[in-house]
Amino acid sequence: MAIDALHSTLQSLQSVASMASGIESKAVSSAPTGFADELQQSLRRVNKLQIDSQTNVKAFQAGDSGLTLNDVMIDMQKASLATNMATQVRNKLVSAYKDIMAMPV
Repeated sequence: MAIDALHSTLQSLQSVASMASGIESKAVSSAPTGFADELQQSLRRVNKLQIDSQTNVKAFQAGDSGLTLNDVMIDMQKASLATNMATQVRNKLVSAYKDIMAMPV
């Protein structure tokens, strides 16, 4: 039951990260990927959002005329939301691990 909850949370994280980065949802590829691969890809997308946000903030502060304050604030919120979601997934994984380790053998 906890595995299903983790899987659905991971899917939610992936969809939020893909929407935030503007990438359309891709069809499931023919090659199966594991949980660890999916988690790494999600973390890479979150990291990319953070890096892009920081880059836009620095460019706006430097006076780049192509960026508006609205764009910078939206990018910052996307990165913040993705980071918070990744933190919640991590907390759920740690909780599930503790529950499994507490089970009697």
